[in-house]
Amino acid sequence: MFTSTFQLQIVAGGLTDSLVRNWALLSIVCTLCLLIVVPAAVLRRYVNLIINIFDDTPPPLSMDLRDYDRLEGKPVVFRAFDGHALQGMLLDGNSQQARRGMIVFAHEYGSNAYSCSRYCRPLLEAGYDVFTFDFRGHGQSGGEEGYKPRQWASDRELADMLGAIAFVEDYLERHDYPREIGLFGISRGGAAAILASVDVGSVKAILTDGAFSSDSTLEYLMQRWVSIFAKVRLIYENHPPAFWRFLRWLTFRECRRRFNCRYPSVRKAIGRIPDTPIFFIHGERDSYIPVAQSQMLYDLAGEKKYLWIVPRAKHNQCVIQAPQEYARRTVRFFDEHLFGQVESDETLPQAGLSDLTQPVADLPKLRRRRPVRLTRRRARR
Repeated sequence: MFTSTFQLQIVAGGLTDSLVRNWALLSIVCTLCLLIVVPAAVLRRYVNLIINIFDDTPPPLSMDLRDYDRLEGKPVVFRAFDGHALQGMLLDGNSQQARRGMIVFAHEYGSNAYSCSRYCRPLLEAGYDVFTFDFRGHGQSGGEEGYKPRQWASDRELADMLGAIAFVEDYLERHDYPREIGLFGISRGGAAAILASVDVGSVKAILTDGAFSSDSTLEYLMQRWVSIFAKVRLIYENHPPAFWRFLRWLTFRECRRRFNCRYPSVRKAIGRIPDTPIFFIHGERDSYIPVAQSQMLYDLAGEKKYLWIVPRAKHNQCVIQAPQEYARRTVRFFDEHLFGQVESDETLPQAGLSDLTQPVADLPKLRRRRPVRLTRRRARR
């Protein structure tokens, strides 16, 4: 017993002497652990919570099958760029009007091809043909095993959009029509339309309603909801911008691993289509996708760009809030940049489309929504 105690004392004394001699090295190791392990644990917690929001939070769905008369057209089957089978529908424009061109309509998340009835009826009456389709996992288009559609435009929606454009190009060529296409996308469909327009010469005009870039929107949502799961207010209110960018990068990297897909940046893609006219529409009271998203995309777009912030409109409800003006402006945009002619209209000024829209610099009186920091009490409500 005495021998064992003596041996333990010797070992303890040796460890103490070793720690005393190497205190500087020990301090460095402990400091590195604090600088690496603790931030890594915080980031991991942030990423897991954000992915839960990313995966499980549905957007507000404004589409209601009862709020419009459904249009019927010629059903078709075509392939996405990755070979996935999709369902679409061809709608012929008003036969009493001269044919003005072809528009590909991309519906919002959770909707289907028939929602074009809400947006495209004035275009059809004006003489435009419309091709509308169901993204995979929506409407009559089958889903893909191992892939779950979300409200963020992924490489799958990009492949669907490219397949729709290729189908329409072939259709126009077979009917000896000019291979010129307009794109009309709603929310996630608008993001997919922008992504698919990079290096596609047949796309002559792009119109989006409520479009957004997944990366910048996720960063906005991270800052908006961080007060719910962060414990120390002093910390979450003082993260530098570089922290949010790095956290965004980590989140999308983890999403790619978990969800088996990529989420391309619309923000980056829009700079690669500088010569294509783009018309951005956004609801002033959109509480899901902030107005700043369309403002940012407008700033990044080329010279031929337009922005219309619809007063009092919520997400994807601009056409409901101002239906007549919506019809006039969408037809006018495609007339000018796809058809190439603008007919006389006594209800509109006889100037260019730029006089009908609101550049960012001309919006000082509109209420710009700031990210909302929710307290835990408000979150529980």
